[in-house]
Amino acid sequence: MLSLKGDVDVAPDKSISHRALMIAAISCGTSRINNLLLSDDCISTLKCLEKLSVDITQLKGSYVVKGSGRFLKSAVSDLDAGNSGTTARMISGILAGQNFKSRIIGDASLSARPMKRVVVPLQKMGARIKTHNWCLPMDISGGELNAIHYVSEISSAQVKSCVLLAGLFACGITKFSEPVKSRDHTERMLKNFGADISVEGDTVSVKGCPSLSSFDVTVPGDISAAAFFIVGALITRGSNLVIKNVGINPTRTGVLNVLKRMGGNIVIENTRVLAGEPVADIIVRSSDLKATEITGAEVPFMIDEIPVIAVAATQAMGETRITGASELRVKETDRLKAITSEIKKMGAVAEELEDGLIIKGPVKLKGAKVDSYKDHRIAMSLAIASLIAEGDTIIKDKDCVTISFPDFWKKLKETVK
Repeated sequence: MLSLKGDVDVAPDKSISHRALMIAAISCGTSRINNLLLSDDCISTLKCLEKLSVDITQLKGSYVVKGSGRFLKSAVSDLDAGNSGTTARMISGILAGQNFKSRIIGDASLSARPMKRVVVPLQKMGARIKTHNWCLPMDISGGELNAIHYVSEISSAQVKSCVLLAGLFACGITKFSEPVKSRDHTERMLKNFGADISVEGDTVSVKGCPSLSSFDVTVPGDISAAAFFIVGALITRGSNLVIKNVGINPTRTGVLNVLKRMGGNIVIENTRVLAGEPVADIIVRSSDLKATEITGAEVPFMIDEIPVIAVAATQAMGETRITGASELRVKETDRLKAITSEIKKMGAVAEELEDGLIIKGPVKLKGAKVDSYKDHRIAMSLAIASLIAEGDTIIKDKDCVTISFPDFWKKLKETVK
């Protein structure tokens, strides 16, 4: 019987890594980023900034960014966001405020993902943007922007960040409101870099035309990466795992709240604040889980963790119901369809809803040939399911984990006893 034991450090936070690079790039002075995530997605952001003539160098395990101030230089070729929706959507806010033309492209998967959600507010601010049926490639003619109050129909940290970054280049105060507050890494980081930013409920305001100052950032472990190990330890007998230095930003801890509600033995220790972000060690022990209901009000706080929570639900007593999660259909793949299809191959009792999932448990899983759909979070979720499956599990395109967690397979092997 497999179990997860010992201490483990998970991948640095992907969301914070993207933001640190972008905000440092448009600041005055030199910023040092410690523990930057070198995943495929973050490398896409780094390369796009370098094409915009931002000086980024590696020095003793850190990345040093010489900020260009508010204005960058035109790229001589297309900006390739690869598979990274965060790169494409967030950098578009910066490019909207530049006095030159840019084109953002991406791989086949990213080129099928919706960009209208950032194009519309940027056009309202005065940017001239062309897309291919609201998808990449995206041509942006930037320039002087107008401050607006944008009320978003969806809760999205990427859209919010795009508008706030564009707001830095607009005269006046730009406001962004959303139905439920999404992850707030951008607000926290902009404040650290000296932006005049305020938060009132689900509305964020930023004053335009500031001069941001350099700031050193240490990136904590990614709670979305930690979630796979948390679920793995909960559902494997005899597990006792310590996950070190994990970011526990309250806009990201929905996964902890839900798993605790399901009966998970999860303890938070050594809490502290690092560069404006709360960080802690997470101790997890194997637990008998019970089913729960997850509604749309909770989903924004755990949007990336739904697939692995579905795996946990296969081992929980009763019927787990997840609703209000239609946003998962426009990720790297349709994650609702993908996780339902693949865990059913392993013997799970699961049903796909229009905006969520129903999973009945507990069930004994069996090894199977499953497909990651080249989605890193599906691949890692299936890997956790394989820990309790009888027989061998073969995951197609398992190396897609490099998008967010390059060392995943190595770390998992080290903790499995």
